[in-house]
Amino acid sequence: MIVRDETANDVLAVRHVVIAAFDQVGEADLVDALRMSGDAVISLVAEDEGEIVGHVLFSKLQAPDQCIALAPVSVLPSRQNQGIGSKLIREGLARAKRGGWQAVFLVGETEYYERFGFGAATADKFETKYPKPYFLAFELTPHSLSECAGAVIFAPPFLALD
Repeated sequence: MIVRDETANDVLAVRHVVIAAFDQVGEADLVDALRMSGDAVISLVAEDEGEIVGHVLFSKLQAPDQCIALAPVSVLPSRQNQGIGSKLIREGLARAKRGGWQAVFLVGETEYYERFGFGAATADKFETKYPKPYFLAFELTPHSLSECAGAVIFAPPFLALD
């Protein structure tokens, strides 16, 4: 299995993976909208024997500056619990760090995302409409959020979900 950048030829396969993973089209529509708006900054696929089996997307935040959001991460149901999602997330975080991004925010299960360094305490001082126990952050550059506060504002396609 390899993790690589998504290409234009992968768009339909990625949509299939996201719909299968979430059993609905909402997240797939979000991925498409983030791509179309230009807010997607890292979009990776996991490919195994020519088949796309996983996908992760990182998108620009409107605030705080130099921060991105991780969402969604998707793996075909038949391939879940095999480390594919973890591999995608780790590679995405490494690329984000190399790309000069300061921090990553997400909404998700604390127990799952703590293994990558995400924590609710890191995100606690920021304002969000999401439930605090599930609102997490990870500093790609140590102490990059120490002087920041205020609202975390996701890209417009996220805001359109409401």
